[in-house]
Amino acid sequence: MWRTVLLILFERVNLSFDENALLTVVTNPRSFMAVNQGNLMDLLGDGTLLEYDDRQQKAIMQFDVRPEFCHSNVTVAQGDFVPAWMKAAMAHAVGSASHGQFSVVILELKVTVASTAGPGQVVAEAWVLSMGRTIAFLEGQLSDPAGKLLVTSSSTAKLVPDN
Repeated sequence: MWRTVLLILFERVNLSFDENALLTVVTNPRSFMAVNQGNLMDLLGDGTLLEYDDRQQKAIMQFDVRPEFCHSNVTVAQGDFVPAWMKAAMAHAVGSASHGQFSVVILELKVTVASTAGPGQVVAEAWVLSMGRTIAFLEGQLSDPAGKLLVTSSSTAKLVPDN
């Protein structure tokens, strides 16, 4: 089953799957992500960085909640998309705050749901609370376009030099 899932992933990001592809992803995931960053944002619902505020170290991203992301008669976004949206915004906040020096590996993520997201758009905001030499503490929130709070989140992330 895991091979089927990987094949579907590679088809979605327009790669031809060969026997060495899994080894490449496992041994050098950053290289895979660098090449496929746009495809990943497409898979998450056309993730777009709308704004970055350098003074607040805050990134604002927008995602489309597609009907195929939803369950419950296409009214509620499947729960695994929410942390992915938050993590993407947090990664952008760190990347921008460090002026491109660091990307992140999320060590811990807490997501508190205040309301569900449905089809349409959501706005993910994330900001850096504190950033040291190896660890960053982050917070964020997810809202609908009208500003209704859907989710709050906090995270601890390891800083990884971005080559």
